[in-house]
Amino acid sequence: MIQNISEIDINKKNYSNDNSNQTRKELIKKITQDQYIIEFLKFLVQLTSIDERLIQCGSNALNILVEMKVDLREQCFENIKIKDTSLIGGNFVRCNLNESEFDNVDISGVNLNQAQLFNCKWKNIKIHELNRLDGHSSAVQSVNFSPDGTTLASGGGDCSIRLWDVKTGQQKAKLDGHSRVNSVNFSPDGTTLASGSEDNSIRLWDVKTGQQKAKIRWSFALCLFTSGSSDNSIRLWDVKTGQQKAKLDGHSDYVRSVNFSPDGTTLASGSDDNSIRLWDVKTGQQKAKLDGHSHYVYSVNFSPDGTTLASGSDDNSIRLWDVKTGQQKAKLDGHSDYVRSVNFSPDGTTLASGSDDNSIRLWDVKTGQQKAKLDGHSGYVYSVNFSPDGTTLASGSSDNSIRLWDVKTGQQKAKLDGHSEAVISVNFSPDGTTLASGSWDNSIRLWDVKTGQQKAKLDGHEYEILSVNFSPDGTTLASGSADNSIRLWDVKTGQQKAKLDGHSEAVISVNFSPDVMITLSVYGMLRQDNKKPNQMVIHQQYGQSISLLMVLHQHLV
Repeated sequence: MIQNISEIDINKKNYSNDNSNQTRKELIKKITQDQYIIEFLKFLVQLTSIDERLIQCGSNALNILVEMKVDLREQCFENIKIKDTSLIGGNFVRCNLNESEFDNVDISGVNLNQAQLFNCKWKNIKIHELNRLDGHSSAVQSVNFSPDGTTLASGGGDCSIRLWDVKTGQQKAKLDGHSRVNSVNFSPDGTTLASGSEDNSIRLWDVKTGQQKAKIRWSFALCLFTSGSSDNSIRLWDVKTGQQKAKLDGHSDYVRSVNFSPDGTTLASGSDDNSIRLWDVKTGQQKAKLDGHSHYVYSVNFSPDGTTLASGSDDNSIRLWDVKTGQQKAKLDGHSDYVRSVNFSPDGTTLASGSDDNSIRLWDVKTGQQKAKLDGHSGYVYSVNFSPDGTTLASGSSDNSIRLWDVKTGQQKAKLDGHSEAVISVNFSPDGTTLASGSWDNSIRLWDVKTGQQKAKLDGHEYEILSVNFSPDGTTLASGSADNSIRLWDVKTGQQKAKLDGHSEAVISVNFSPDVMITLSVYGMLRQDNKKPNQMVIHQQYGQSISLLMVLHQHLV
């Protein structure tokens, strides 16, 4: 079939040039109402991705489709090759054009809004100025086409938003209210425009009427960092300034472990006074005291949904606690010696534990049953940590080694050697590519997870490293040491960024808050089924995506 297509007229002539105007017009007139032919033309375009002999044919087909104003939105034209043609005014909104090639093509007035253009190749592209849109009295910071391509929105340093008719170039509306406008963007259905400004607000506008539908203001909570020490205290630090924000007292012995809840509002601590305490991060007040362990609590860790807290203890047991009630939900027995470390898998279904019995155990969180026992270390297992994707578990041991385990099979994947003394703490970077380790040899090491090779050695602490932890964005590593200090390191360069002093004894545990929390206050005409008809508050973690338009479309009148 391809051979036959390559021999027909549409694959031999360029239908977009002036000499073929009459032929093109007659063809369009014949096929305008023929949906079968239209689909066949789309097929011809796609054929250019598999046979370069059909580039002329596919280019002509796409030119005809554009001339006919066929709806090409959301089409899959991946890897196509288009050459020597005109696509003036084509609407390719949300099309998949990844890996495609365009050579000597006129794309004047083409709408590529939200199109996928990964690794596209553009050569000898032509773009003619269709309209010059004048009106802004200061720099234009952002422009965005409506999904149907008929309207262009612009935001500028003159504090205004303007809506333009793409065909005529005339201004349709001027929207005032902001200070300097940095960004404008249409909703998927084109009925709402969102704008962001230096006045710290987002505003939603009705495109048809030009009226403001809602105003959103946001505030950021501090990005916090916490430390637990053998001076019996917990301290909260501002990551940006390195200043101590609060000191939490209550434990009567060493604080062995500190861990933030996933939403960053609660801090858990485990201590040599045999207790676990829950703290309100905002106020610094103790919320609850969880008793049950008969000896030192070495490790505490929240489940990903924040409803359960796991603890590992010197009494050889692991306990699961209901965070809301403070009640013990389960006691997991199996280890024959101290439980040094506990860590939930990212999906919350599995708990890993490391013990002085030289073993690692994996537990079914729902049933409390042991799923697997990982043997290989010849010394105490001081630390266990899941990779962000949950497929790999890292462990650090008094046998001076780090081991990587396949969670599914329980088999050892790699053994990382380099430390000359016990490895006390291991922690994966948020993207899972790097593992940090802290050791009694006073050094921190960064490892390439894929190759198992050491990437860097961070020196600076004077005594043993007792804890390492990555910031949520992976750019900073925190370390706590027996030299009573906390140090913050630039992961990329390996350079020390800051040294935090304040503890009078060893810093045993360090932990970052999950991320900056954003509070969005929305003011506008909201649906009557909201509890507050004129205000809505959205809490969102900075590191997670949120589509404000999708949320607000469900609530706006």
